[in-house]
Amino acid sequence: MNKKKDIAVLLVTGAVMLSLALFAWFSPAKQYSDSERRALALFPALNAETVLDGSFTKDFETYSQDQFPLRESFRRLKALSARYLFMRRSDNDIYVADGHVSKLEYPLQENMLDHAAGRFNHIYDTFLAGTDVKTYFSIVPDKNYFLAQPNGYPAMDYEKLVALMRSKTEQMTYIDLFYLLSAEDYYHTDTHWRQECIRDVAAELAAAMGVQHSGEFTEVTLDSPFYGVYTGQSALPLEPDVLTYLTNEVLEAAKVQYLGDDGFWRDGSIYDLAEAEGKDPYDIFLSGAEALITIENPLAETDRELVIFRDSFGSSLTPLLLEGYAKITVVDIRYIQSDFVGMFVPFDDQDVLFIYSTMMLNSSTALK
Repeated sequence: MNKKKDIAVLLVTGAVMLSLALFAWFSPAKQYSDSERRALALFPALNAETVLDGSFTKDFETYSQDQFPLRESFRRLKALSARYLFMRRSDNDIYVADGHVSKLEYPLQENMLDHAAGRFNHIYDTFLAGTDVKTYFSIVPDKNYFLAQPNGYPAMDYEKLVALMRSKTEQMTYIDLFYLLSAEDYYHTDTHWRQECIRDVAAELAAAMGVQHSGEFTEVTLDSPFYGVYTGQSALPLEPDVLTYLTNEVLEAAKVQYLGDDGFWRDGSIYDLAEAEGKDPYDIFLSGAEALITIENPLAETDRELVIFRDSFGSSLTPLLLEGYAKITVVDIRYIQSDFVGMFVPFDDQDVLFIYSTMMLNSSTALK
């Protein structure tokens, strides 16, 4: 009887393994994971060179993991088991605390701060020094500043990060934003801050730079749910966030242009609502990843201009500053070389704001 049972188990197991293998071999490979927002590994090149140097074996292992049958279902099962069965406090550095999902940002990497400051100072020395520009620097704390240490997770030394960055950018006026923010100013399933919650941040920056900021906006909430980046990374069944943007007559009258990859400018808008149905709905703010954007304010009562060097947090912040300027130029040196900025932005007497998140500063290799 036991022998028949063992044979049955063996046959069922073999059938399952054979089915998975056939499914894996004959199903078309997926090139992109929408949930994780990353490209998936494809079958590696198989030749004598890749076999002998060991790269085929290494790349095949990654490929087999990325293309495993029913991968998303198994990811969900693993995440649920880790959290609710094995009571793990984090899974792949993703944790849940105070209703928020976040990813640990630890430890502090001083070499990354050196790289970021080096890029900023290169821009300053090359384009700003000797002009009449007024230069400002500000740091956006990531969610871990409010969630990690209070909930028993490792956290980097944020005070040291700020102190080091300030010491490396002494020629810039520092504007502190940390005290204005809390965890609830950020999306529950995403890294970013919520635009409707940072009006006081915009007011603080405007006041420090000496420009007008009435703070008068109308809130518009989108019907489509917003599943942030941590929804896919955690593989947990999370409640979606609500995506809200702010508008007023200044923003509705704004004239926006984006620099394309072909070197030509194209017309655009402050809010690209088509992105609400895309892979990353946060991209409604200034169309997401863009190297250079110009925003003109036809209703401006001033001729002052602002240049913002920013990461993705600046996408939702920038519109809130437009009231005080005739023109804002937005620069993202993740997508354009610092040396090329002067070809598009003639620096003279503008306000220049460098504003970056602690996440970007602590992992700054993308800054060119």
